[in-house]
Amino acid sequence: MTGRLLVVHHTPSPATQALLEAALDGASDDALAGLDVVTRPALSAGPSDVLAADAVLLGTPANIGYMSGALKHFFDVVYYPCLTDTRGMPFGAFVHGNDDTSGAIRSIGTVTTGMSWRQVADPVTVVGAPDAGALGSVRELAATVGAYAIGLMS
Repeated sequence: MTGRLLVVHHTPSPATQALLEAALDGASDDALAGLDVVTRPALSAGPSDVLAADAVLLGTPANIGYMSGALKHFFDVVYYPCLTDTRGMPFGAFVHGNDDTSGAIRSIGTVTTGMSWRQVADPVTVVGAPDAGALGSVRELAATVGAYAIGLMS
């Protein structure tokens, strides 16, 4: 089986970068043979990236009670061009915050619900410095979303 996982991220801090690296590690698990992982910064990802994907993993910091402006920009760019053709798109998300991530999770949920994407795993939220448990949770999240991309899960 083959499939493409699009990882869209905004990783301005060492903490969000560590989470991204854990996600990429999880998506490269040997059990996911045939998975093509495409990584795009949120400010450069576009409709063609989404339309070519079989699943999407989103990564963002929580900024002022919301997803990052970069991830919001990504959604602004892809919303209408991808609205019809990506209904049911499997996705997952990881969010880092210094104190609260609930607004970022809520805002991602609002947009992805509007696009009729299908959340296939609970979001991973990390407050403060990512520890081994948080990194492991992001690895597992990425592997799960990757499994949906290649059809191991439906």
